[in-house]
Amino acid sequence: MSDSAAMAAAMQRMWTQFRPQIDERVEVLEAASVALAAGTLTEEHCQAAAIAAHTLAGTLGTFGLNEGTVLARTAEPVFSDGLPIDADQSAKVAEIAAALRTMIANKA
Repeated sequence: MSDSAAMAAAMQRMWTQFRPQIDERVEVLEAASVALAAGTLTEEHCQAAAIAAHTLAGTLGTFGLNEGTVLARTAEPVFSDGLPIDADQSAKVAEIAAALRTMIANKA
């Protein structure tokens, strides 16, 4: 097996290993956008969503999903400053989460 084939195989194993955590982080963003739209977003939701977006930004880039990194970085500041958050941001975060979900599904 060539070095590049071995590296690709190792990256695929890592993707498979970390995929559940990646999906969970997208779910956190989805839940935060729903809570924001419903007016039930808590400080805990904000913190969890900021951490999820930050982690996704780094993780997705590692797996070559650079657009996912950009999207996650766009979502991160929405939640980083805590409450209150303009409710109009919920649609933006929902779109980002949906785009991330699609991108991740297509990577599989």
